[in-house]
Amino acid sequence: MSVHIRTAKQEDAAQLRILMLEYIVDFYKSPKPEDRKLDELICVLLKRERGIQFVAEQEGELKGFATLYFTYSTTRAAEITVMNDLYVAEDSRGTTAAQGLFHACKAYTEQNGYASMLWETAEDNRRAQRFYEKMGGKRGNFLTYSI
Repeated sequence: MSVHIRTAKQEDAAQLRILMLEYIVDFYKSPKPEDRKLDELICVLLKRERGIQFVAEQEGELKGFATLYFTYSTTRAAEITVMNDLYVAEDSRGTTAAQGLFHACKAYTEQNGYASMLWETAEDNRRAQRFYEKMGGKRGNFLTYSI
């Protein structure tokens, strides 16, 4: 069965919400966000003004998503995209879903004239690191901090 990659649309909101909660709570072990805040984020991304989401769909069921945010790079003096999320449900890992989502983000970045696409992953997420290297990604020289 093939996986179809496309931009998220309003009808995807309910399934997207479930996948995003799996990603946030189950995968990253982060606290569950308030329902209102998650719904607002999905709404913002569906407008495609500050970011965009791509989904992997198989037989009407969403199996994964990738999120691109639009921002700037001072050092490049140009607009860039940040792939903040790439998540595939456990039962679809090892399929073409992750590659399709990654390629959709990369193609969007290139086709819309962004200078580059950046992303990060957890230091202990070796599977993701191998995947990103396979996709042609290069490890950067910057460390990420948060507060």
